[in-house]
Amino acid sequence: MPKLLFMTGSLRSESSSRAVAQALIARVGDRATCETADIASLPHYNSDITDDTAVAALIDQVGAADGVVFVTPEYNYGIPGVLKNAIDWASRPAFESVFKLKPCFIVTTSAGAAGGVRAQGHLKQVLNGMMALPHPGKEILVPFAVKKVENGTFQDDDILAFAGAQLDEFLAGLD
Repeated sequence: MPKLLFMTGSLRSESSSRAVAQALIARVGDRATCETADIASLPHYNSDITDDTAVAALIDQVGAADGVVFVTPEYNYGIPGVLKNAIDWASRPAFESVFKLKPCFIVTTSAGAAGGVRAQGHLKQVLNGMMALPHPGKEILVPFAVKKVENGTFQDDDILAFAGAQLDEFLAGLD
């Protein structure tokens, strides 16, 4: 059974990105083992730090996963700094990190109409720089995401069906 690591780009417990990630985890069901990364506990990237337990745990999680699923909001036309920080930690050593040839699936959220399309491109560029393998399927964009969360649960059946179909393709490629 494939193992997926979900990494959200928001630290807020009630964020729309977390709600989307939880909805996708529920949709995966027993077809994969799913866990989430805790990127809030990471220090700011500093190559002088060589023995941080939170960093080691993240690197172990990424390394053990068959695929990484990113669900992130768009901040100022890009990915949030906290997500970039986590990726920077796990991207070492350069070109030989746990992200090398790691299949990745990207979902972006936005409070606006664009659904995080610029963050989607930004994240793909970052992943390509580490030799990760962004899923080549259709882009999953969640516009007006904050309006689609009720009591912590993401409520948009059309987006979940579309994202779920793409995630099914991603999972099939992990076999």
